Amino acid sequence: MAVDACRRAVDGLLAHRVLRRRRADVSAESLLRGAWASAVLAGSSATLAEVRSGLAADPIVQGALRVSAALAALADPWAGAQRQVLARLHALAAAGLAEPAVLGRPRADREVAHRLDLLAEVLSRTSAPALVVAAVVQGELLGLDAFPPASGVVARAAARLTLIDRGLDPRSLVVLEAGELELRDRSGSALAGYLSGDQQGVVDWVRHCGAAAELGVRESLAICAAMQRG
Repeated sequence: MAVDACRRAVDGLLAHRVLRRRRADVSAESLLRGAWASAVLAGSSATLAEVRSGLAADPIVQGALRVSAALAALADPWAGAQRQVLARLHALAAAGLAEPAVLGRPRADREVAHRLDLLAEVLSRTSAPALVVAAVVQGELLGLDAFPPASGVVARAAARLTLIDRGLDPRSLVVLEAGELELRDRSGSALAGYLSGDQQGVVDWVRHCGAAAELGVRESLAICAAMQRG
């Protein structure tokens, strides 16, 4: 099952001895790589080296970096104020891409507003596993295109916040976005299955998100290995 496989993968990461002393460094590198991967998924052509060096000046990258830097501060509010956190994520991600007047505001559509309210209600009540909840969060935000032109960056950040809040990845070590980038050729069909409302489509989307998380763990283990080598 995707949930169990993901849990085992994260547990294996958490057992890595590099984390005993360099957990903060691994988290910082994970957030940097995550911002880069999310920006690429959103259409940036920047390389990881360019992002790391500060040479990537395009607004997609800069927005993703701002979002990544804010995740630690937004983790606690996410548990009970999802709409406000989503607004903040959008303001950070879309600055330089959208008119200032729309920053922090979801797309003006009655169905979008209704679905966002429903999502917040579900999040306040559900006890489903973290991976499942994160998959639903990401699927809803992507499917609604709720926060253009940065809906993807917002959706992936919200999924990462969910893994933090629900205890699967409390230190934000898993490079979830890198896994999504590796699986991007499959994401369209997987998301379409989720949006169809068909039970199997939803299951397949959760499996897709689980596979992305496992690949994100692999990326994090590579970070640990690099730090271990010095």
